[in-house]
Amino acid sequence: MAEGFATAFARHRREEHRIGRLQEFLKQIVYGGNDGIVTTFSVVAGFAGAGAEGAATVGGMAVLLFGLANLLADGTSMGLGEFLSSRSERDVYVSVRARELAEIRTNPEFERAEVVELLGRRGLNPGDARTIAEVMARNPEFMADFMMQYELELPDPTGDEPAARGLATFVSFLTFGSMPLWPYFVLPPQQAAFRLSLGMTFAALVALGLLRWRATTQGLARCVGETVLVGGVCAVVAYLVGLAFR
Repeated sequence: MAEGFATAFARHRREEHRIGRLQEFLKQIVYGGNDGIVTTFSVVAGFAGAGAEGAATVGGMAVLLFGLANLLADGTSMGLGEFLSSRSERDVYVSVRARELAEIRTNPEFERAEVVELLGRRGLNPGDARTIAEVMARNPEFMADFMMQYELELPDPTGDEPAARGLATFVSFLTFGSMPLWPYFVLPPQQAAFRLSLGMTFAALVALGLLRWRATTQGLARCVGETVLVGGVCAVVAYLVGLAFR
């Protein structure tokens, strides 16, 4: 019975609320993808901004070498950084929750008063708030979860998967970040290659915006526009740095 309900609940969560793996890892996908696009385009834009003597002088192989080196090194750093930050967030939550649980057991009256206060702020009348607080006091684990959410405002990350989050960041970084480099695999490092790279960068940002729209179901124009705007600002900065060294 429990297993059947768990299956139905998972299906309801996935189909009705549209919460799947994409939504769970959307932050890592968008963050890694945008950073990957900007990282590799900054190499291309830096050479292009430096003028004809830039990429043409060092050759297409050097552009690819710098671009791929940045892509792999930064992608690995981003993935491992996400892994460590997720682990750290979970460690902090576990530590703080243990202290909260100890307070519930050693000073239950004060903790019940806190629950009544928190519930009152959310519109419950004093009688209902006290009744709920008494029920919570008999269930300290649930009470600790409630206090973590509503008193300390710390979301529960214990169900997160730090390794999966790090991998999602890494894969997104490489997938989207490789697109600005594609033209340099087939074209000489001239203006035609840079213009095509610029188009691929724009396409990558649009694709990332569409993925964000698909996951959030928010406004299409806003999701794509914000993504292109943020990535475009970073790309312009990279090009201007190249111009400064012309």
